[in-house]
Amino acid sequence: MSRRRKLTPEERELWSRVASTAKAFHPKRAHLAETEPVLPVQPPPKKPRPEVKDFQIGQSAPDFAFRHDLAPSISEQLARQPVVMDRKAHRNMTRGKLEPEAKIDLHGMTLAQAHPELISFLLRAQDRGCRLALVITGKGKRGLDDGPIPQRQGVLRHQVPHWLRLPPLGAVVMQVSEAHLKHGGSGAYYVYLRKKG
Repeated sequence: MSRRRKLTPEERELWSRVASTAKAFHPKRAHLAETEPVLPVQPPPKKPRPEVKDFQIGQSAPDFAFRHDLAPSISEQLARQPVVMDRKAHRNMTRGKLEPEAKIDLHGMTLAQAHPELISFLLRAQDRGCRLALVITGKGKRGLDDGPIPQRQGVLRHQVPHWLRLPPLGAVVMQVSEAHLKHGGSGAYYVYLRKKG
């Protein structure tokens, strides 16, 4: 509730002049017009902005450009997926205890080069009877961000999980998970393949 202040003598005199010229809509309530009005107190002044900390020449400033990403990260999206494969095998896979039977490195490739390479690699791996493949995308470089729409770091890293859900790989892939640190961490994916049937 806001606190109210009393009128100054000048304000009280001005109010009485204005009140004497007013006519009451409800004569029974006319005595209310004679009471002293209470004006709201002015809000307190806004707090000053915090001061900028001292900084030394040559000191790097913090990078605030990529802090406001509201979309969940690829790691979070993959962690939320339901486990379709055997739970014990999934636990061992995410802990890095299973060795991949096939491996592909997509470093340095463009999207146009990497997509067909990934498709042919995984289809060949399934034909050979492999169950666990390692797809290395790298973490990506932070490029120039000149436009109004922020660009994600690591284009391949973000695109590969989408490709693995789409045809023809959607029918081949059973589970996708971020690789353990010993196999590349967030720059690689474990792809668990269905049995050829």
